[in-house]
Amino acid sequence: MSEEREIVVSGVVVRNRAGDLLTVRKRGTERFMLPGGKPEPGESAIETAVRECAEEVGLRVDANGLRHLGTYRTAAANEPGHALVASVFALGEPVEAVSAAAEIAEVRWLDLSAPLPGDLAPLLIECVIGDL
Repeated sequence: MSEEREIVVSGVVVRNRAGDLLTVRKRGTERFMLPGGKPEPGESAIETAVRECAEEVGLRVDANGLRHLGTYRTAAANEPGHALVASVFALGEPVEAVSAAAEIAEVRWLDLSAPLPGDLAPLLIECVIGDL
């Protein structure tokens, strides 16, 4: 069996006042995932989370307002044969206004009390949603 290559990312759980979970879909992909992405050289996981929130959905986040939920390993949503290693943080305050920016094609609030759609990334299905 060949060894999977790892993709290291940070993701952020963002909720609105109704408790819905913010998900994003990047241009050219079909799966919805948490806002977040890969670190720049020398950047910590939490610094990546803060930067990616600003770049992807225009959300200015203070690192002190983030709580580390865990580090998870799953299959990568958009890169076959790759494993995803994700440091996931939760924003403590609800958010209402976000907008797609950078490589984000679409934002969607996910009602966690409703049946889950079939277009979610493995990280959401296998790890994060169960921990919320």
